[in-house]
Amino acid sequence: MDNLKTGEVIGRKRRELGLTQNQLAERLNISFQAVSKWENGTTYPDIELLPKLAAVLETTVDALLGYSGVISDYDNRYKNEEYYWGLKPNRVCYEIMQMLPPTKPYRVLDMGCGEGKDAVFMAKCGYSVTAFDLSETGLDKAKRLAEHNKVGVSFFKADIFDYRPDAEFDIIFSSGVLHFVPLNIRKELCESLKSHTTDGGINALNVFVKKPFIARAPDSTRNEDLRHPWLSGELFGYYHDWLFHTCREEVFDCNSGGKPHKHCMDTLIAQKVEENGYIKYN
Repeated sequence: MDNLKTGEVIGRKRRELGLTQNQLAERLNISFQAVSKWENGTTYPDIELLPKLAAVLETTVDALLGYSGVISDYDNRYKNEEYYWGLKPNRVCYEIMQMLPPTKPYRVLDMGCGEGKDAVFMAKCGYSVTAFDLSETGLDKAKRLAEHNKVGVSFFKADIFDYRPDAEFDIIFSSGVLHFVPLNIRKELCESLKSHTTDGGINALNVFVKKPFIARAPDSTRNEDLRHPWLSGELFGYYHDWLFHTCREEVFDCNSGGKPHKHCMDTLIAQKVEENGYIKYN
C-alpha cells in the first residue's frame, strides 16, 4: 500500500467536498492531526476505518487505496510511445498568438499540460513557458518532446486542486482539464488565475459542457465520479468583468484514444483590462 498516494486521494476528495481537515476528523471521531498525517503520507488509515472514510468522502475503498483514479487513468493513457492526444497544437494556441504574438518572451502558464504538445509548441514560438500536470508519465514524455524540439519548458508536477500561482503570468492557458474541478472551488480558482495575470494579459480556458443529447465519451466512463462537466456559460460568468475576445460553445468530433465520439465545449479567451478601460501591455 502506498501511503503517499492514499494521502493524495484523501486530500483531493476532502477538498472536493469542501471539508477542512478538522471537519473530516470530526465525522470520523479522530484527531485532525491523524488526517494531516494521512495526507502528507506519514501514516496510513487503520483498515477498520477505511469503509467509513470512503463513505464520508463519497468514494470507494479501492479508490482510497490508489487502485483507481485520475492519476493511474492518465498514466495508462500516456504509457505508450505514441502521443495520446497527438502532436498538433490546440487551435487556441494560434488564437493566443494572434492576440499576444511573441514579440517578446511573454510568460505562459499551461495548466494540465499532459504530454506537453501545446507547451512545447508555444516555447518553440518564443514564449517563456511554465507547465504542470499530475501525471508523471505525461511529464516524462513532455520533457522528451521539449528536448527533441530543443526548447526549454519549466515542467513540474502539481495537482490543480492545490496549485495556485505565486507569480504573475501574461498568458494562462488550460485545455481539457477543468472538468476535474468541482463546483465548490471553481470561483476561487478562477479568481486566483485572474489575480495572477498581468494587466493586458489573457486567460485562455476551455471546459467540457454536459449536454443530454451527447453520449459520454468512451474514455470518460472510467472514474466518472472524478469528472464534473460545467454548465453552458458558467465559465463566462466567472470572467464577466474582463474583455472577451473569444466566447464560444461548440459540439465537435473527437478521436482521442482511437474511438470516435463527440464533445460539447465552452471556450473563453478573455483579457484583463484596467479600470480606466486601457489595455496595458508589459
